[in-house]
Amino acid sequence: MATTAAPYGLKAVNLVGGQPYAGSTRLVKIASGYAANIFNGSVVSVVAAGTVEIVDEVGTNASAFPAGTLGVFVGCSYTDPSTKQKLFSQYWPTGTVASDAVAYVIDDPDVVFQIQADEAVAQASLGSNIGVVNPTAGSTVTGNSTMAADPTTIDVTNTIAFKIVDFVSSTTSEVGDTYTDLLVKFNPLSHAYTNGTGI
Repeated sequence: MATTAAPYGLKAVNLVGGQPYAGSTRLVKIASGYAANIFNGSVVSVVAAGTVEIVDEVGTNASAFPAGTLGVFVGCSYTDPSTKQKLFSQYWPTGTVASDAVAYVIDDPDVVFQIQADEAVAQASLGSNIGVVNPTAGSTVTGNSTMAADPTTIDVTNTIAFKIVDFVSSTTSEVGDTYTDLLVKFNPLSHAYTNGTGI
């Protein structure tokens, strides 16, 4: 039973229709000195400068994801400004100065992600849309996001960020648990490849 709040951001599971996710990512430049942490499992977007930044909106009508929302950050690489050695990191440390910094982003809009909700979600919410809470939160120790799904945002509106496509069923998680683990995918209007709007 998922009775402990232990949010972990978005974790890729498979593709819509049960197809396997092969682990493919797209490399997108991070601006040298970008002044925000980006955690593994966070939503990121491409901005006008052509670089990637963390999304700080929660994916609701009042706080919609930007048009350039590209997918989910799963790490980065850059040359450490102190040691001059190439690093592969679970997260982007705020303010890092590195001209060769790139983010690894899961950009396929058909990927299904697992995410923990910060409250119980009932079976009746299958097929509904849901936003997130604490989109920029994470741990600089583990490098992982602590973003969670927000059941208070559940609605049918097509501008809400994610569609609930299933629930995690295992020995540690079931639908309706105190902190329900969900399977979600980006809604078309919330992903840069399907929303039709340029940056």
